[in-house]
Amino acid sequence: MAPARRERSGREMLLLAVAGSLLLGAALLQPALAKVCNDRTKRGQDNSWFARDGEDLPIMVLMPMNESALMSSISQGIEPAVQLAIQHMRESRKYSFSLITKIYDTECDNAKGLRAFFDAICYGPKHLMIFGGVCPSVTSIIAESLEGWNLVQLSFAATTPVLADKKKYPNFFRTVPSDNAVNPAVVKFLNYYNWSRVGTLTQDVQRFSEVRNDLTSELEKADIQIADTESFSNDPCINVKKLKDNDVRIIIGQFDENLASKVFCCAYNLNMFGSKYQWIIPGWYQGNWWEQANSTNCTTKKLLVAMEGYISVDFEPLSARQIKGISGRTPKEYEREYSRELRQKGVEPSKFHGFAYDGIWVIAKTLTRVMDLLRVKQRQNHYHNFTVDDHEVGKMVLDVMNETNFFGVTGQVMFRNGERMGTIKFNQFQEGQEVKVGEYNAIADVLDLINNSIRFQGMEPPKDRTIVRKERRHINVPLYSILSTITILGMLMAGAFLFFNIKNRNHRLIKMSSPYMNNLIILGGLLSYASIFLFGLDGGFVSDKEFETLCTVRTWILIVGYTTAFGAMFAKTWRVHAIFKNVKMKKKIIKDQKLLIIVGGMLLIDLCILICWQIVDPLKRTVEEYSLEPDPHDRDLAIRPFLEHCENTYMSIWLGIVYAYKGLLMLFGCFLAWETRNVSIPALNDSKYIGMSVYNVGIMCIIGAAVSFLTRDQPNVQFCIVALVIIFCSTITLCLVFVPKFVSMRTNPDAATQNRRLKFTQNQKKEDSKTSTSVTSVNQANTSRLDALQTDNHRLRMRITELDKELEEVTMQLQDTPEKTPYIKQNHYPDANNILSIRNFTDSKDADRSLLKNHLEQKPQGQWGSMDPSRITRGPLEDINSPEHIQRRLSLQLPILHHAYLPSIGGVDASCTSPNDSPGSSPRHRHMPPSYRVMVSGL
Repeated sequence: MAPARRERSGREMLLLAVAGSLLLGAALLQPALAKVCNDRTKRGQDNSWFARDGEDLPIMVLMPMNESALMSSISQGIEPAVQLAIQHMRESRKYSFSLITKIYDTECDNAKGLRAFFDAICYGPKHLMIFGGVCPSVTSIIAESLEGWNLVQLSFAATTPVLADKKKYPNFFRTVPSDNAVNPAVVKFLNYYNWSRVGTLTQDVQRFSEVRNDLTSELEKADIQIADTESFSNDPCINVKKLKDNDVRIIIGQFDENLASKVFCCAYNLNMFGSKYQWIIPGWYQGNWWEQANSTNCTTKKLLVAMEGYISVDFEPLSARQIKGISGRTPKEYEREYSRELRQKGVEPSKFHGFAYDGIWVIAKTLTRVMDLLRVKQRQNHYHNFTVDDHEVGKMVLDVMNETNFFGVTGQVMFRNGERMGTIKFNQFQEGQEVKVGEYNAIADVLDLINNSIRFQGMEPPKDRTIVRKERRHINVPLYSILSTITILGMLMAGAFLFFNIKNRNHRLIKMSSPYMNNLIILGGLLSYASIFLFGLDGGFVSDKEFETLCTVRTWILIVGYTTAFGAMFAKTWRVHAIFKNVKMKKKIIKDQKLLIIVGGMLLIDLCILICWQIVDPLKRTVEEYSLEPDPHDRDLAIRPFLEHCENTYMSIWLGIVYAYKGLLMLFGCFLAWETRNVSIPALNDSKYIGMSVYNVGIMCIIGAAVSFLTRDQPNVQFCIVALVIIFCSTITLCLVFVPKFVSMRTNPDAATQNRRLKFTQNQKKEDSKTSTSVTSVNQANTSRLDALQTDNHRLRMRITELDKELEEVTMQLQDTPEKTPYIKQNHYPDANNILSIRNFTDSKDADRSLLKNHLEQKPQGQWGSMDPSRITRGPLEDINSPEHIQRRLSLQLPILHHAYLPSIGGVDASCTSPNDSPGSSPRHRHMPPSYRVMVSGL
């Protein structure tokens, strides 16, 4: 079907070109052709027709009359209107001539139309004007050659926009408005309802394409957006679907009635009808066209449902203004007479009859005016032989036609560049029929709508687009309230820790843990808590300018709070590391002022990063819009959610810098915690809790950052995750730092400062032969070291008591060996005194060693047998050193000590048989270092 149509169209275009060329050539060769055409030249020289009254002036009428011809029905209803106009003109007696119409049948065929035109020129009378032109193709060929024939054509039915080109058709006029004449009316109608966004659906035919192009120009002038332009050949469903996808609500269609049924069937299937859509289509369709041209799979009922409410636009065939016009009759009176003529002749009416009727009156007025002008010129040239040629007459007719202005049955008849400035009517399809709802006057550029005549499917006219209501995705107030309450509780807890730390700052436990650093840890936690309140504020609470400021403030608070808390914690750990890892230094004092400088340096780095960030690429408010969502209340609008973000151009780079710095800080803290893990002074060493804090904070930050990025478009979830991460990290850090101290002070205030061993393990790979037991001597370390030594002294005393009991048992077993007692002589007592001096070493500090030794050397031997009354009331740990106990033990233990223990401390060899030998004579005799003295005293 489509290829055949294109082939036929191609042949017609070729024929049009050839015929036009021939006709134009014939017009240029008119003198030669006139010699053949029934003495045309001679007739052309007789131009005295204007000087005689009662002359019959012939008018050439071109239209298809053959019933088998296309558009012949139009012509059959035109002839009664033409005859009625001529009759009324005669009855008016205002004209000195009569019009004689000679109809030439063009049969809507280009070749036959040209043949009829040539026959009228060659064999007919001298025609002053051409009236008619129904078929666009035939009319355009003839109209293009009119200038060469000095003739003016007036059409009553040719609406094709092509004929509006005055450069190509300068001698063509028409009483019927062009198809393009509806476009200004459509624009006016769109503006009336404030529709500023439309779409077009055009059949792929030249006639409709030209209307669409002119409409596009008019819409652009009126600043009306064309959302989509679709054209189709046979199946419009795909194009209708595209219009729906592009959210086109106001659709201007240009297609014939054969495809109109397909369009509305597609609209029904796609649900593009009702209160949300408005269709505007041509109004020149035949009555009940949906029944005659329904070639779709949709029933008539479905088509009527889809068609309900469409607006059709077409020219007004008869004026609605009931005033008498040039014929002395109102449009209603003329219509009654026209209907009577139709009944008499038994023909169908034509929608163009009113334009044909007014066309005859246009010709009559034009010729009357031309005759008057020629007569004036003739009188002015009374003394000369006045003649006028066809070219001059044609020029005068053309000028007079442009000045036409009268009221006819179709309204005010007026031309602008050969185009009729007529009246455009608006009809609406209501309950199965079209109802007139208004009209547009092209001359006055006024749209007049009948009150309450337009009935839209909804409560109001359709919207020209889906009303998009922007809706901010904000944080729910209940969620913000809950998290804010938890945050306040966390801040109260931090305040309680701060009160506890300040109140007990002079207590040994708190004082050793650096109360100033503890205050900074609490301050950092408070800042982190405070940032939660700022993260929950959006554009619904603050203005756009304040939101940008908020972006910067909350970032600064969170970063500074993190550095303050963990910086102070790591600074404390660094001091412990510096004290206990510096074994070569006997004294190292690190005051809190130095730790404050370290924390200040960390904060200075933060400030440098933040200031550079703010100056170079500050955070700004950005709005991210999301896809449309339907209205939950089923209203004719859509929701477009949007979310506000704090972003800048190089966001990833700045975040990378901050994360890298914070990561290095965390790694440094982990290193310090690992290095000081074996320092067993709880008041000083927080390495275990720091490790736990770093672990929890690191894991939570990684999880929180990932989840926050994935929930970027869900502000409630994102805020909840961020807030909970900050609350958890701050709370767990503060609790790990202060809860153990609080518990220790409540249960055992002294146990926190005790150290059972004070043993700091070092790497022994390089110095495996040396064991360093020295510790630094800061104020806190001296106190704890003294307590540790006292504890060891007590433990060793208990061990001595146990060993004494074992020795007594051994003594009872050795009573059967008296032969060894002579070895115990008086000269061995000094050796025993030396052993006792070693044993009593543990009763004093290292600084009192020399005093105890001098005291034992100066005490005479005779005093060993005396009883010290002060020892009577002493406990068992003191009585074991009495002279009686020593005298008794020496008599039994010296042989054992002599043979068993003395060799291990540099005394006599165990193989020596004489106890009288001097210890210095033994080759194994050597000086005993102080550490071994302690060991021996334990024995």
